[in-house]
Amino acid sequence: MKDLSVKILAGDPRALARAATAIENRSPAAESLLKELFFHTGRARVLGITGAPGAGKSTLTDQLVHEFRREGKTVGVLAIDPTSPYTGGAVLGDRIRMLSHHADPGVFIRSMATRGHLGGLASATTDMALLLDAAGKEVVLIETVGVGQDEVEVAKLADVTVVVLVPGMGDDVQAIKAGIMEIADIFVINKADQPGADRLEREILALQSLSTRSDGWVPPIIRAVATEGRGVSETRFAIRSFLARADCKSRAVVNWTLRLREMLRERLIEQFANIDFHAAAEEIAERRSDPYTITDGWIKQLRD
Repeated sequence: MKDLSVKILAGDPRALARAATAIENRSPAAESLLKELFFHTGRARVLGITGAPGAGKSTLTDQLVHEFRREGKTVGVLAIDPTSPYTGGAVLGDRIRMLSHHADPGVFIRSMATRGHLGGLASATTDMALLLDAAGKEVVLIETVGVGQDEVEVAKLADVTVVVLVPGMGDDVQAIKAGIMEIADIFVINKADQPGADRLEREILALQSLSTRSDGWVPPIIRAVATEGRGVSETRFAIRSFLARADCKSRAVVNWTLRLREMLRERLIEQFANIDFHAAAEEIAERRSDPYTITDGWIKQLRD
């Protein structure tokens, strides 16, 4: 792991790919590697791209990569894809849309399967973002899988969250306002050349008028046609503007508070890997025991 760590810090793409596989597979050696690399992180800007399926997140992400590369920045992309029902791996739809970057040594793209993890991310996304950060990527773009209103996990990880919407999806804002609308730092109305863009913008503005953010930021609304590159530079400008005024240290503390809760929850579940949940569920269903006594017993076992 020490040798692998040195290669990753030097930006070796093969070492980076090996480490990414170990992290995704939850290899025991991966944790040691992450401990080694962690104190070399904290320099990358993490950008979350989220929104409903079919909104054009992959195309916008691809265009933003071009924008950052024109600025000379190295970029890492984590494209969270649906899980294949046959292999358990990622359905590589996102990577297919980003083939123009495959020969660029300044871009590292990794598709990750959700593997049943909710919230639009894979369970190892935080660790993968740290890995890319340690490898010297100046910008890490995380494109979520596209699951609708529950897709809010990315806000716990990203320095800035871009919510991509498209007109013509029925009751546009009402359909998703309970979830991803609240986490947006920037709104992008993609496919803005289609009917309904004006209505969608009005709905977003109406929603914004009902609440005020504690940081005083009013998320800008950008119209884009990502397939033609329209609105991409404006999106980049909005990202730069937000990061310039954001209290990134304070946001990092808030995000790590949330992430630590998730990490602790995952570790606790791992501690109970040998428990027969099915047998316990049968006892509860047959009223031979109650869930409170059973869970208290498991916690007692952990303490002992």
